[in-house]
Amino acid sequence: MEALGRRVVVDSLTSEKYLRVASISVAFYDYVITLPAEWRFYRSQSSIFHISLACTLFILIRYISIMAIVISNYGFFSTSYTLQTCQRYYLVAPAFKAIQTMVSQAILGIRAFNIARRDRRIGIILLLLYLLSTSAEWFSDMFHRTPVVYDGNCTSGDSGKVLSTWFYYLAVLVYDIVMVTISTVHLLRYNPLSKQLIRVLIYDGIGYLIVLSAANVLNLILYRTTNIYTQSAGASVGYALTWIMSQRILINIRGMSEPNAQRFENVIVARPTLTAQKKVMSGLRSQFESKSHSKGSSGSKNPVDAGLRAKSPRDSNDMELGIHVRVERSVMVDYREESEQSSSWTK
Repeated sequence: MEALGRRVVVDSLTSEKYLRVASISVAFYDYVITLPAEWRFYRSQSSIFHISLACTLFILIRYISIMAIVISNYGFFSTSYTLQTCQRYYLVAPAFKAIQTMVSQAILGIRAFNIARRDRRIGIILLLLYLLSTSAEWFSDMFHRTPVVYDGNCTSGDSGKVLSTWFYYLAVLVYDIVMVTISTVHLLRYNPLSKQLIRVLIYDGIGYLIVLSAANVLNLILYRTTNIYTQSAGASVGYALTWIMSQRILINIRGMSEPNAQRFENVIVARPTLTAQKKVMSGLRSQFESKSHSKGSSGSKNPVDAGLRAKSPRDSNDMELGIHVRVERSVMVDYREESEQSSSWTK
């Protein structure tokens, strides 16, 4: 019977290893592909001492999540812990999990408050719900925790007579449902079929709810069991998905709300040398002068200047051409050094 129980533990730990490795891989991949978005967040700030709320939340959810994943998986994959040393470590990962959840729920709550047009009554309700939810999460996450050591690793489990850690995920689930529901109800009043930003906000909220609800339900089920060796099997998955979905909300909102969201295109323009400019202008001047003299015009000593001089808007000879200008794309101009292209201007 003891051998059978040990085999069950080994099998569950093997499955947990696969889940943790998969979650680390997904989180690392998402970190790499969102580095450009992180740079755009930093570049858009007016000063390092005046960082916007969105950028602050982005930094917090990004790097607190990394700390939570590293701390949790270091304890699990370690082989040198004893019960005594694990006593000083086993609560660190649950604490970072609660902090990560607080940041994620703050993102969702501020998003709902802004979507509700910053209504004061709704804001007070959201704040009270946030404080109530985070208080319940901290209590249920840290209460009755016990260190779990197996083959030198260190994790935490819930071994109390009344299991309470599962209530942490229930509180998170309820909070997410309430926030996404409030946001979606207000967004539907904006006629989302005609506004791309509104559609993105709705899809982000629903996607956030579906993905994180699946992770929270998985962990809720695991922590409802009495096997302390398998309770934390889905913890790393929850860390990774909370991180990815929360920062995606911030990235998408920033991307859709940029006033100049067009992509820039690099165009190289050669800058002529001063000598080349003189040659070009003198060539143009001689052509205009020869034509003007052939027609017997003598009204100006500098026909080029006369031809290029802007006319007064009150001039009776002006006419409107009926041309409408529309900017199709924005470009970034990069000037080459004059030595590179001066010969092309002198031809």
